[in-house]
Amino acid sequence: MAKTTTGSRTGGRSARRALRTANDFTMMPGLKRNIPECEVMDGSQVERIDAASLDILENVGIHFRDEIALEDWRRAGAKIEGELVYLDRGLVRELISSIPPDFTYHARNPANNLRLGGKYSVFVPMTGAPFLRDIDDVRRNPTLDDLAMFHKLSHMLPAMHSSAHHIVEPYDHPVSQRHLRITYSSIKYSDKMFMGMTTSPKNAEDVMDMCAILFGEEFIQENPVATGNCNGNSPLVWDETMLGAMRAFAARRQPILCSPFVLGGANTPASVAASVAQLNAEALSALAYTQVIRKGTPAIYGHFLSTVSMKSGAPMAGTPEISLMNFMIGQMARHYNIPWRTSNTLGGAKTFDAQAGYESATTLSSVIHAGANYIWHSAGWNEAGMHCSVAKFIVDAEQCAMAYRLAEGPKWQDFDAALATVPDIGPGGHYLGHPHTLENFQTAFFMPELFDNNSIEQWQAEGSVEITERALSYATKLLSEYQEPKLDEAKDEELLDYIARREREIPASDELNQSH
Repeated sequence: MAKTTTGSRTGGRSARRALRTANDFTMMPGLKRNIPECEVMDGSQVERIDAASLDILENVGIHFRDEIALEDWRRAGAKIEGELVYLDRGLVRELISSIPPDFTYHARNPANNLRLGGKYSVFVPMTGAPFLRDIDDVRRNPTLDDLAMFHKLSHMLPAMHSSAHHIVEPYDHPVSQRHLRITYSSIKYSDKMFMGMTTSPKNAEDVMDMCAILFGEEFIQENPVATGNCNGNSPLVWDETMLGAMRAFAARRQPILCSPFVLGGANTPASVAASVAQLNAEALSALAYTQVIRKGTPAIYGHFLSTVSMKSGAPMAGTPEISLMNFMIGQMARHYNIPWRTSNTLGGAKTFDAQAGYESATTLSSVIHAGANYIWHSAGWNEAGMHCSVAKFIVDAEQCAMAYRLAEGPKWQDFDAALATVPDIGPGGHYLGHPHTLENFQTAFFMPELFDNNSIEQWQAEGSVEITERALSYATKLLSEYQEPKLDEAKDEELLDYIARREREIPASDELNQSH
């Protein structure tokens, strides 16, 4: 989708034209945003949310359903009653002050390292889909090969900054052992950064062991290489599974997304502002706990936002309230000087239709203007996350490239040269043949590859191909051109040996998996 725009000028006009139009799969650098954030609260309202959240932590309390966490909090000076932890606002503020405001992710390929925090943002594909809509647009259960396909596409799509982890659930592998193969696929088929499974504390430890094999133990103790996501159980609960996984990542000083799971009106009050206050309390409690575990651990203010249809109880995407909450959460994260995560291009549609496009575009626009840093679920999400669509994955990635260009802001470096063309053309002329236009037409304005902007006659003459078919055709082309970024042979062998050993040790049973 991205075009090569620079290179040698030798070889004549036809060579330069071929160079300009050749596909370039090089990852776009991490986005540095140069447009203002949309801030819907004034300073007093930010303080009001902050005060309300800290009041919840001090007086309502939050459940930490984990004996180790309760003992950690007891040593840190928190008031404990059973599983209920009451957090003094001074303690919370002191703890979160040690969270790094920004840091650099290190990828297998150092050229793909990424800064996160402040004005720096990254796009990460969706994860967790139990179904996919495949290359033939058929909805079915995914396999490890399907997961590998999405990791390959993530590697080739320039706007995707990560291979994530279980973009789709591979049903052809036991649940108890799945995290090993998912992590290996993330590493093998892309040399971008990736995420680590947090489905259990032991699974998280396995992922960290694999990261140590890939990068070296000493290196990961000092450098972020993988992201773990820990979801809270709203309202006001953190459970043993997530807290144990959090400790596994913090032990290796790896970044953790502290993500309350908001279903507005169901597990939060039926109010935008009050929902944000509760979510903020939940996020702060987990962010503070990362620093109890290990001071200085990178942590990311996370959340998953949806509102609930009062007609059906189903989660909704792309609603105005979700956008407002994103704007507000962005302000709160900046208030605490902590990087923050949001979700992107979400849709509830069952196919890649107009609903999917509208919902996704609304969400994408709001998260860009909210100033999000870790922009997750940026490609493929549909049917409320129940399936990952190959067609939507491709188009979402191009939309992220378009949003990237928007967030860069106006470019001024060629202003004088461009302005100098006005006297050349004068009144009534056109710029299409001017040397400046010929030199800059590929970069001056974003030109989508997958949207059709031709006349209807030309569109009909070319077969009346609609967006889903165009996207699937492009995905097929990408996969035919994929070149695997080879792993170091010794590290590859060590990773496979580790997986084989752990698969011998872990019972291949879903029931037995619960003990891990």
